[in-house]
Amino acid sequence: MATGKLYIVSTPIGNLRDMTYRGVEILKSVALIGAEDTRTSRRLLDHYQIKTPLLSYHDFNKEHVTPRLLEKLAAGDDLALITDAGTPMVSDPGFFLTRAAIAAGIEVVPIPGASALLAAIVGAGLPTDRFVFEGFLPRKKGRQTRLKQLAADPRTLVIYESPQRIEKTLRDIRAAWGNRPVVIARELTKKFEEFIRGELNDVMQKLEGKTLKGEIVLIIGGKLDR
Repeated sequence: MATGKLYIVSTPIGNLRDMTYRGVEILKSVALIGAEDTRTSRRLLDHYQIKTPLLSYHDFNKEHVTPRLLEKLAAGDDLALITDAGTPMVSDPGFFLTRAAIAAGIEVVPIPGASALLAAIVGAGLPTDRFVFEGFLPRKKGRQTRLKQLAADPRTLVIYESPQRIEKTLRDIRAAWGNRPVVIARELTKKFEEFIRGELNDVMQKLEGKTLKGEIVLIIGGKLDR
C-alpha cells in the first residue's frame, strides 16, 4: 500500500482572500488537518466551506500526536498541516512532524502562500538582495549575546515582535547597534495595515504615545561601512 502525503499548507496572515486556490483544494481533499489552534483554523475552513476534520497540533502536544499522524500517513491517508496564520515552521510549529515524516519515508509537499516575513520585507524599502530572518529574539537569557553577534551583519535583518515588547526591542537594538534605518510592519494584509519607516531614533519618536496592535515584523538595515 502506498503511503499518504503530508502537505504543508500556508494560510492567510490576515486577509482571508489571500488563501490560494491550490491550498483550498488540498485542505478539502485530505483526510485530516493538523492545526495549531483549531478554533482559529475553523474560521478559515468555514469561510471556504472546508469540512475536513481538524486535529490540534502544536509544540506542547507534538510528541504525543506525531505518532498518530505518522500511522495515518503510513496507512495511505493524505494529511495537511497548517498554522494559525502564514507558513508553518516559520516561527511556528511543524518541524518536528516534518522531520519525522521524512525519516519514515513520507513525501512532504509544501503548498506555498502568504508569509508575514516576505510581505514585510518587500514593502519595507530596505535592501532585499540579502537578508537574514531571526524570528523572535530571546526575551532574557542570551538576548544581549545575540544582539552582539548580529551587530556586524551587513544584511537586512528581520525580526518578529509583539506590540507589548517592540519599544524595548528598539531600545535594545539602538544600544547594541546604534541609529539605523528601521521599518515596523504591522497588521499586514488587514484593514489597518501600516508601515512605519525611518531612522531608529525617528521611529521611536513616532511611537511615543502610540498604542500598536497586531503582530509586528521589524526590519532593520544591516551594518554598512561609514
